[in-house]
Amino acid sequence: MTTDKGRQLHAIGYMLAAVLMFCLMDAGLKTLSAHYPPFQVAAIRGASSMPLVLAWALWTGGAAGLFRVRWSLHLMRGVLGIMMMAGFVYALRTLPLSTAYSIFFVAPLMITALSVPFLGEHVGPRRWTAIGVGLLGVLVVLRPTGEGVMSLAGLAVLIAAFGYSVSAITVRIIARTDSTQALMVWLLLFMALGSGLLAAPEWEPLRMGDAWVIAGIGVAGALGQYTITEAFRLGEASLIAPLEYTALVWGVLLDATLWGVLPDSVTWLGAAIIVASGLYLLRRERVHAEAEHP
Repeated sequence: MTTDKGRQLHAIGYMLAAVLMFCLMDAGLKTLSAHYPPFQVAAIRGASSMPLVLAWALWTGGAAGLFRVRWSLHLMRGVLGIMMMAGFVYALRTLPLSTAYSIFFVAPLMITALSVPFLGEHVGPRRWTAIGVGLLGVLVVLRPTGEGVMSLAGLAVLIAAFGYSVSAITVRIIARTDSTQALMVWLLLFMALGSGLLAAPEWEPLRMGDAWVIAGIGVAGALGQYTITEAFRLGEASLIAPLEYTALVWGVLLDATLWGVLPDSVTWLGAAIIVASGLYLLRRERVHAEAEHP
C-alpha cells in the first residue's frame, strides 16, 4: 500500500515532469501563434494530443469508464481550458515565454487560496502572507504604472492563470469519482471542439512546414496532461502548485535558445519575489505535514 508520504513524493515527481512537458509545448504554441489565431492554436493543441490520449485511455481503462462521469464538471473544465489556452496563446504572440510565465505564476497562489473554500485544506496566516507577497511580485512584473506588460497580453495571461487555477481545483473534486482517462479525454475533446468552433470564421489553412511543430505539441501536451492530472490527483494542491515555478528556468532557456531574448531586470525581480513566496509555501506545507506525521 502506498503511504501518504509516498503519494506526495509521486505527486511532486509528476508535477516537475508536467512543467517541463508544458514548457516544450508552449514553445511550440508560441511558434504557431505567429501564423494562426489564438482559438485555432487552442484547437490544434487539443486535437494534436487527442489521438494519443484516446488510444492510451481505451487501452488502459476501456470505453465504459469514459462515460461514467460527472458531465457538468467536465464541461466546466472544457470551458476553462478554452479560456486558459486561448488567453495564453494570445499573450505569447507578443510576450517572451519567461515574461508570460512570470505573470502566470499567480496561478499557484490562486490555487492555494482556492484550496481553502473548495477542498477544505488549511492555509494559516503565514501562508496567506506569502500569497500576498507573491501577488506583490506579480504587480512588479506587470508594472501597471510604467511601460511594462500591463497590456491586453498581460491581462490575457492573468485570465489564463485564473482558468488554470479553477481547473486544477476542479481536478481534485472530479478525481474522487472519475478516472484519470476521463479527465484527460474530455478536457482535450471539449477544448478541440469548442476552440475549433470559435476559430472557424478566421481559420487559416495549416502550413506543411508546421507539421513537426504540431506533432511535438501533441506528444508534449499528452504527456504533460497525464502527469499534471496525476499530480493533482495524488497530491495536495497547496503542496504541488508552487512547483509550477520551475517553468521559469525552462522558459528562460527556451527564450534564449529559440528567440535570443532574456528577461529584463524588473521581470527578474518580480519573478524572484513570486518564486520566493512559492518556495516558502512549499516549506510551510512540508513542516506542517511532518508535524502531523512524525
